[in-house]
Amino acid sequence: MDIFTLHRGTAPLLVSVPHDGTRVPDDIATRLTPEARRVPDTDWHIARLYAFAKELGASMIVPTHSRYVVDLNRGEDDVSLYPGQNTTGLCPVVRFSGDPVYRDGQQPSEDEVRARVDMYWRPYHEALRGELERLHAAHGRVVLWEGHSIKGELPFLFEGRLPDLNLGTASGASASPALQQRLEAVLAAQSRHDWVHNGRFKGGHITRHYGDPARGVEAVQLEISQRVYMDEETFAYDEVLAAGAQRVIRPLLEATLA
Repeated sequence: MDIFTLHRGTAPLLVSVPHDGTRVPDDIATRLTPEARRVPDTDWHIARLYAFAKELGASMIVPTHSRYVVDLNRGEDDVSLYPGQNTTGLCPVVRFSGDPVYRDGQQPSEDEVRARVDMYWRPYHEALRGELERLHAAHGRVVLWEGHSIKGELPFLFEGRLPDLNLGTASGASASPALQQRLEAVLAAQSRHDWVHNGRFKGGHITRHYGDPARGVEAVQLEISQRVYMDEETFAYDEVLAAGAQRVIRPLLEATLA
């Protein structure tokens, strides 16, 4: 069973899109609510949006399965990354709307959660870690870029309207000041999209766990409001909008290689 695909590049850059997957095994899907079977909380088309990164020499790792199976951007311990705020778990039982993922009494047991971690979570992280180590050994430095997207208005998770582009560096801990300054300069130089750095989304488990600037491993998360490149209601990709978004994302990735 395919858990992910890994494209091995030559540049010191790895793009990870841990919420791009949409597959849900039948034995899980039959227990989901009708609404959850549409996997609405997917980071829709985010691997497609970032496909150009391969032209820059970047590596790219893309999972096949939905975050409803297991959230690859949560730690094994399932400790909340945003204490005091609504969020979803390692094997989510609530959607971003606050509605249930599972039909009554069908939520996964602790044993099932552990089994999913072993089957889906661990292989992804082993591959991600291995690719970071390969690129670091070749270049002496590497940047892990976490590509994410989310609906721009979700009252269950945050108030009001999320900015178009939400850069996260674990409050400055996962990337060097020099890289953060280069990225902010790119964002400040464009006027198409509003943006924030270390706002509501500061970076998930992957950014916080793997970012180690002192060792030459930097990690950055970019959470994009989905209105920027797609239709949030139908989940349809918008080629015109996406091209505009890529005109900002490309120089951000280029800045990581500077």
